[in-house]
Amino acid sequence: MQAVVFENGSVHVVERPDPRPLAGEALLQVRMAGICNTDLELLKGYMGFSGIPGHEFVAAVAEAPGNSELVGRRVTAEINLGCGHCPTCLTAGPRHCPNRTTLGIAGKDGAFARYVTMPVSLLHEIPDTVTDREAVFIEPLAAALEPGQQLHLTADMAVLVLGDGKLGILSACALRHQCPDIVLAGRHARKLAIAAAQGVATRRHDSHEGLTTALLKEFSRFDLVIEATGRPEGLAHALDLTRPEGTIVLKTTTFAATPVNMARVVVDEISLVGSRCGNFHLATASLRDRLVDVSHLVEAVYPFAEFPQAMAAAARPGALKVVVEF
Repeated sequence: MQAVVFENGSVHVVERPDPRPLAGEALLQVRMAGICNTDLELLKGYMGFSGIPGHEFVAAVAEAPGNSELVGRRVTAEINLGCGHCPTCLTAGPRHCPNRTTLGIAGKDGAFARYVTMPVSLLHEIPDTVTDREAVFIEPLAAALEPGQQLHLTADMAVLVLGDGKLGILSACALRHQCPDIVLAGRHARKLAIAAAQGVATRRHDSHEGLTTALLKEFSRFDLVIEATGRPEGLAHALDLTRPEGTIVLKTTTFAATPVNMARVVVDEISLVGSRCGNFHLATASLRDRLVDVSHLVEAVYPFAEFPQAMAAAARPGALKVVVEF
């Protein structure tokens, strides 16, 4: 099969043997996969990654030993594979299993390949009304919705999403149903316009410093700031915009170190909440019910054989979602 391999900072399209499903697994034939910022960071050296990346995808079930009724169905899959028998797996599920592997990120070959195997228990069937282009957003949309599952969000909270990248736009558009006055702040007019078309209040400035000053002048500080800048200095800017006893939800993962003045966190008694993966069922239902429109987030579609060009397009400043298809 064709597969993409990241190795020593380089991208290679190679031939690999087709994987074989183990007991309880399905063989998935990938139809479309999305490139996200995590993939860009993996290429830079994040997690010391080497192998087949890719974790945002839609596929058809090619084989499912013992579950033949799944064959031919269109699915995606959760990305955390737990051991299934530790106390964490037995009580809270696989997401924080200390022995877990993570699809396309740590210890498990990912979806930038013709075929991938995944446990049947992690599969989610995609409704017929959700297109492949929409379905590749299920994983990031689940992550965008996760703060609403972690925290008690109310309609009268002052909420800011900082950063107008793909995850920032998804977060603002998804959480506006709980926090209708949510604000999305960033530096790119065309990206902010995608959220504005879905009823999100947006604010723009050419620099983070200028944006912070303008937001403080207009709104003062926020009850909750969702930091989704994708930049190491994003947390420092979020601290500037969060009221004492407020909360910052951290979404950014970067290869570079994140500087932060922890004394400010202590003195202002600010809560820091890490937020990673989310509920796929909730994300799928949001797409099915048209609560979030992801159609304008697709920047370009490349054939899989042109994956290096797709990565280059995804890495361009201000790029939206780049996807590859077989």
